[in-house]
Amino acid sequence: MTFRGSNPALITPFKNGKVDEAAFRKFVNWQIAEGSHGLVPVGTTGESPTVTPEEHKRLVEICVEETKGRVPVIAGTGSNSTAEAIEYTEHAKEAGADAALVVVPYYNKPTQDGIYAHFRAIADAVDIPILVYNVPGRTVANISVETLARLAADCPNIVGTKDASADLTRPSRQRLVSGEKFIQLSGEDGTALGFNAHGGVGCISVTANVAPRLCSEFQEATLRGDYSSALKLQDRLMPLHHAMFVETSPGPVKYAVSLLGLCEPEARLPMVPVSESTKKAVREAMIHAGLLN
Repeated sequence: MTFRGSNPALITPFKNGKVDEAAFRKFVNWQIAEGSHGLVPVGTTGESPTVTPEEHKRLVEICVEETKGRVPVIAGTGSNSTAEAIEYTEHAKEAGADAALVVVPYYNKPTQDGIYAHFRAIADAVDIPILVYNVPGRTVANISVETLARLAADCPNIVGTKDASADLTRPSRQRLVSGEKFIQLSGEDGTALGFNAHGGVGCISVTANVAPRLCSEFQEATLRGDYSSALKLQDRLMPLHHAMFVETSPGPVKYAVSLLGLCEPEARLPMVPVSESTKKAVREAMIHAGLLN
């Protein structure tokens, strides 16, 4: 399996407080039909902090079941507990996921040596391709280019990264120390255009939940070096990229997907329904992108 292109960080649909499995199955199939290149269940956008361990595992299983090998499944398996991250990663492998997305440990604020030891322990415990997810805005910890290069050199199954730092010097610096084959996926929709120009090969995307076809067309354009077409698509998508974060994600993206009739806008506490001003911004951005009349 190759990990590239547009990979939505899937929302987790809820209905009356419970995971809406039927809506999730339908959503997975819609994403594939719309051209998404891979799927990422139970990441941050999938509300991984508030799903139970049983729900977490079930969501990975459903995603694999529905995908049927048509596109890669990159299961979110991270935790700020190394033992728990190993457990989730073991389960992802057993469930048939193609790779694991493992976030830099949050809240604990480990040192670079601690971050290295965390990922080394997971990579040693489970033989599955691992993507290191760097999102310092949420985790506080920030894996350095050098620590990531060390992990890639020491652990053959650490094959790439999802970088949501929005630091566009990182992909170039990482490429120089980890080589061209080290997979670099953006985790920040708005800067994915520049990220790919620096050597990235795709995005794990929030916006692709709402606009999968446009996001996959955008990624395909960058991957064939057609940046003029990519820029036209970026102009259509940029207001939507912005609207997805006018309030804490995944509130806006769940509301957007609900406007397409694919799920309820419901999220779990401490996430609350989005404000009227956010709803307006989301609707206007969807109209601009041609997703709503």
